[in-house]
Amino acid sequence: MATGTGFSFTQDSLREIAADVLRHATTQGASACSVDVSEGWGHSVTVRQGDVDTLEYHRDKGVSVTVYLGQQRGHASTTDFAPQALRDTVAAAVSIARFTASDPAAGLPDADQLAREPRELGLFHPWATDVDTSIDMARRCEEAGFAVSDQVSNSEGASVSTQQSQFVSANSLGFCEGFATTRHGFGCSMIAGEGDGMQRDDWFVTKRDAATLPAPEAVGAYAARRALSRLNARKLSTCEVPVLFEAPLAASLIGHFVTAASGGSLYRRSSFLLDALGEKVFSDVVTLLEDPFIPGGMASGWFDDEGVATARREVVSRGTLNGWFLGSYSARKLGLKSTGNAGGCHNLILQPGKLDLNGLLKKMGRGLFVTELLGHGVNNVTGDYSRGAAGYWVENGEIAYPVHEITIAGNLREMYADIVACGNDMLTRGSKHCGSVLIGNMTVAGD
Repeated sequence: MATGTGFSFTQDSLREIAADVLRHATTQGASACSVDVSEGWGHSVTVRQGDVDTLEYHRDKGVSVTVYLGQQRGHASTTDFAPQALRDTVAAAVSIARFTASDPAAGLPDADQLAREPRELGLFHPWATDVDTSIDMARRCEEAGFAVSDQVSNSEGASVSTQQSQFVSANSLGFCEGFATTRHGFGCSMIAGEGDGMQRDDWFVTKRDAATLPAPEAVGAYAARRALSRLNARKLSTCEVPVLFEAPLAASLIGHFVTAASGGSLYRRSSFLLDALGEKVFSDVVTLLEDPFIPGGMASGWFDDEGVATARREVVSRGTLNGWFLGSYSARKLGLKSTGNAGGCHNLILQPGKLDLNGLLKKMGRGLFVTELLGHGVNNVTGDYSRGAAGYWVENGEIAYPVHEITIAGNLREMYADIVACGNDMLTRGSKHCGSVLIGNMTVAGD
């Protein structure tokens, strides 16, 4: 047991396992090899109507091996760290490689791009909570939701989760690094009203350090207030109006951009941003900064999934697209260099404007404030966008009444170019950090 962490292995033990795998790969004829060794543990509980609904506890480990015979690639994995199991896993990967076609883009990352300067980013904060304590916190979270109003009639549950993991990534170019991370959170979903008039809403918060989490009661009460505010929702007649995306949904708009600007979409030519590098793809108010080095960031890391060094950069500057999100394989397919994004982006920040949420509502004046999206009507090839939605109708800069059973539609290229303002009500959802986003005009389809 790795003392004081709850892990079964030390970082040095994981490094030794990785080194053994690399040696086996060389012995078995591989020209190159990469390996990831990891372990993790944690638990999650969900309480509904005061009773424990689900209780999950996990402790797992794994070794993932990729070998190359020239430019033929083979992959295998195991959960067994025994020496013979490691040799067998390498042998399986080598066998697979022998039967795969040669791919000119396959191979380890370029050696000169590998990370060589370790950073301490504050990503590991163990939480001394046990299952009984987590159940108590989940109950308090849900009880706080019910206590908001007699109109809060039901619950889909309150949850508490904690997870810690560590890994080592190594390859035959001499790279061998790793670190430990934690992830803790509260979530709650409450239901208000009765019969056909019922409405639900939820809220969740995830942090690296449990000490920075809000009180569970605050999460439950906020979820309940959100559900209550949606009671007596109306439908709308079809119209074209400004649309304000609440911060969690604005993060999804940024997510569509990341997908379209990622190597896989680009080399497959399945992106609405093909050949857009250096062009205006957003309005002037949009600047997107990728910062992998935020202490405690949910997507922080000084190297990517391949060991390539990450870097702080402006992906979009005042609307202009400066760069893609590339791993080594997709970069080679495009004749470019990796941007250190194998595995995804690292803390992509939509630079905030001067207005808070109330300020954005006043700027919009009259239109739709969207707080929930439904369905998956986004075409990454054309940029066409059509989603079911719910939220609030806004008149004279103030919320007038809740609305539901509507559809919002547009095209992402046009929507991005028509972003009027970015809010300073910053929220983190995964690797995205952004506030609410106001778009000048979209089609809202209703009755």
